[in-house]
Amino acid sequence: MSDDEFMMDDIADDEEYDFDYDDDDNDAEEDAVGDVENQYYKAKALKEDDAQGALKAFRTIVIDQPEKGEWGFKALKQMTKMNYLRLHEPEKALETYRELLSYTKSNVTRNYAEKTINNILDYVGGEGKHAAKAPKVPLDTLEKFYEVTRVACDEAKNERLSTKCNLKLAKLWLDRKEYIRLHPILQSLHATCAPAANSVSSDDQSKGSLLLEVYAMEIQMYSDLKETRKLKAIYNAAVQVRNAIPHPRIMGVIKECGGKMWMQEKAWGKASEDLFESFRQYDESGSAQRIQVLKYLVLNTMLMGSDINPFDSQETKPYKNDPQIVAMTNLVSAYQRRDVQEAERILKANQATITNDPFIDHFVGDLLTSLRTQYIVDIIKPYTRLELDSLADKLNIRRNEVESLVVSLILDDKIKGKIDQVNGILVLDRFGMAQRKRYQALGTMAAELNVLAGKVENEKLGVKDGGARANSRPLKLQSSLRSSHDTTGSSPYKKAYSSHQMTLERITTSEEAKAHARQAIHEYEKKKNPGSGTEHEHRVAGGYKAALHNPNVSQEAKQHAKEVLKEHDV
Repeated sequence: MSDDEFMMDDIADDEEYDFDYDDDDNDAEEDAVGDVENQYYKAKALKEDDAQGALKAFRTIVIDQPEKGEWGFKALKQMTKMNYLRLHEPEKALETYRELLSYTKSNVTRNYAEKTINNILDYVGGEGKHAAKAPKVPLDTLEKFYEVTRVACDEAKNERLSTKCNLKLAKLWLDRKEYIRLHPILQSLHATCAPAANSVSSDDQSKGSLLLEVYAMEIQMYSDLKETRKLKAIYNAAVQVRNAIPHPRIMGVIKECGGKMWMQEKAWGKASEDLFESFRQYDESGSAQRIQVLKYLVLNTMLMGSDINPFDSQETKPYKNDPQIVAMTNLVSAYQRRDVQEAERILKANQATITNDPFIDHFVGDLLTSLRTQYIVDIIKPYTRLELDSLADKLNIRRNEVESLVVSLILDDKIKGKIDQVNGILVLDRFGMAQRKRYQALGTMAAELNVLAGKVENEKLGVKDGGARANSRPLKLQSSLRSSHDTTGSSPYKKAYSSHQMTLERITTSEEAKAHARQAIHEYEKKKNPGSGTEHEHRVAGGYKAALHNPNVSQEAKQHAKEVLKEHDV
């Protein structure tokens, strides 16, 4: 900033402070005021050419005023600014600033005093339009500026200015990464945000906005410290605040840190939502951070494997050709073409705008891995066998890296195949999963049909002869048993018994045949314990007679029964 601009700022500050005087003031007072005013502007005129002379003139004004009034306050303001920004003597600036704070209890209006103090704290903290002229000051000296301000505010019971002072100090420590000094300030601000028992809605809204500002600083601190658990807790608390109207920049900070947190967890969908909202809030507030957040949004879009171009939206399209964004635009184009070599060239050629950011650089490896895996999936489609060395040459990486990528694709079911490590060949299964499932289903259906066909065939046989066909041999055996009175358990007798047992167990045997088998088994048991032979013969004959009258017994079986009955004259 030029000296002319420096002087114009002082004039603007003076013009914003107007004083009204009673018409009853006597001429002596008017003359005294006129003399002090003339001295003030003469001292200001010396600032450009004679800084020390200007300081002496301003000091004279302070001494000559017996009461602490407006011109003494203005003179001390100019002395503080000159000592700090022009002469780079922060200790002397601190002395004049202490004097200035004592004037806030007198005739200086509260609003003007607050504005002056805020401006001084801005350039002391390296902010505002005079930040470029601020010298490097020891942290202890900086802290004293804010400490004396807080003491003065407490004495004046000016809670609003005290809170602003704490916020400025917290931001100063945050920017300088002095987290040990920052933590107690944040705790004090949290206590200020606590709602009072008799507070009105406007007070709660104001405290809600302040709370979001405190959360924004905490989120930045924990994000920088990589304390993910605390970061997520503060983030979740911040998004739950409803009764607040925060500045868009504050919401931009919260959503930016939230988006970066989700990216670390590879929750690409949530990251995309938060980063886009952060970009929109920064854009609304006019913050230059919107460009950096847009880079994060583009990076996240590629990492999530989306084919949507992030520059197609109405909000991001105006920045597509921004000098800091062009490299990311070209990277997106290369990614969508699956051009690995072009993507690597863009990353190497644009380190200043891409990889110099530690956060982006952290994900470059993941980005290239994603691009290479998609390239492999596309290039292997026409092949059934492919050499790993050939893939390594095309991707410009080592064979073991290619093998690792292929293994991950196989495990993720993105490609079907196996690796012949001896010959270094990827053998692909050309039958897709859907085809294999189809053939498996056909095989299962064929097996079930075969079982069903067997059951149908058995059912047909059972209906046709009532199961007697299966029992014809047992009937003949029973006939032979009838003629031989074998009660010793000979081999033919045992075979007949076993046959009747099988008849009972066969599901296709008719009920009549089963009844006959049960009767025969009963007779067998009776022969093992001999009783009346005549009774036994009558029972066997009854079984054959029943078979003759059973409509379900085949003609062949009936003919056999007749022959047995005729042979024994029954």
